[in-house]
Amino acid sequence: MLLGSGELGKEFVIAAQRLGRTVIACDSYAGAPAMQVADACEVFDMLDGEALAAAVEKHRPDVIVPEIEAIRTERLYDFEAQGIRVTPSARAVNFTMNRKAIRDLAAQELGLKTAKYFYAKSFEELKEAAEKIGFPCVVKPLMSSSGKGQSLVKGPEELEHAWQYGCEGSRGDIRELIVEEFIRFDSEITLLTVTQKNGPTLFCPPIGHVQKGGDYRESFQSPEISPEHLREAQRMAAAVTEALTGAGIWGVEFFLSHDNGVYFSELSPRPHDTGMVTLAGTQNLNEFELHLRAVLGLPIPEITFERMGASAVILSPAAIAANPRYEGVEQALAADPRLDIRIFGKPSARVNRRMGVVVGYAPHGSDLDELRDRVKAAAAEVRVVE
Repeated sequence: MLLGSGELGKEFVIAAQRLGRTVIACDSYAGAPAMQVADACEVFDMLDGEALAAAVEKHRPDVIVPEIEAIRTERLYDFEAQGIRVTPSARAVNFTMNRKAIRDLAAQELGLKTAKYFYAKSFEELKEAAEKIGFPCVVKPLMSSSGKGQSLVKGPEELEHAWQYGCEGSRGDIRELIVEEFIRFDSEITLLTVTQKNGPTLFCPPIGHVQKGGDYRESFQSPEISPEHLREAQRMAAAVTEALTGAGIWGVEFFLSHDNGVYFSELSPRPHDTGMVTLAGTQNLNEFELHLRAVLGLPIPEITFERMGASAVILSPAAIAANPRYEGVEQALAADPRLDIRIFGKPSARVNRRMGVVVGYAPHGSDLDELRDRVKAAAAEVRVVE
């Protein structure tokens, strides 16, 4: 049973179908991307604990795979007690769906280097926290996705907007924000980390990425990263995933600074949006295949880096109530045989909603900037229209 049926869930369902699994895709709206390839689907609000329990009782899944944050996560402990496996584990999902829990675990219990941070349950607490940290600072909801509700606050006059925007962007029923020190980093990476039931923790080659407003716009594998920084990121990723327990793939995000080293940022207990670059065949197994193998307890002897890759998202420029169309696909594909396009199949669009992705590859030793430019140019050719 897949809880959340977006574009990442869709690729996971495809991987599961290839190994003969039956998948029930759940989301709050009909026609979600993963529902289009699943065996069955359910539409309900996953923050409604009773509705979630009813769906589980109806289908009696062997495994529950959460894909989004807006889930009544405490119910997952009940499902585990009933003998249903939760991926990676109910503990992991409960911790990582809430920035407060995961940040306190990383910084206070495990001693990982993070940005300075405070929490704010009111606008007054937000002002006090910002004064302690200084400007600029970053304000985020404790529970959100795709950068919703996140602000870079450059001065006191921007705090009121940050408070309102953060509360509006919060998923679930938590009205609390986290205020963070702004780290002056040189680059940021996702380190896809695979924990196994009966094997060692494995790491994918690091994925560099560019975000706008806290939301992924492009990613590329492999970025330039010093061996010392990579070892430290792997050490941190292994520590936090071991503490959270369970088998699966984790998207662990880090800031890298030439002067100050590696900072732990965030963690997702599932395939990561920046990891869509692995659909370009950069590895022997893409992130969705890795997640499935780990979930099923199948062996993953090694992750091999086959070729360089890049991805760039296709955004909607406008709100489209139903059945968006796509122009420019032919032109985007005609220019380069090493590119591919994935249209997610979302039934509606809003401004800047991710509607698809272009992925491309190049042999080892190629010019990474040239590859990124090719992929971004192709993505710019595809237009989402009514």
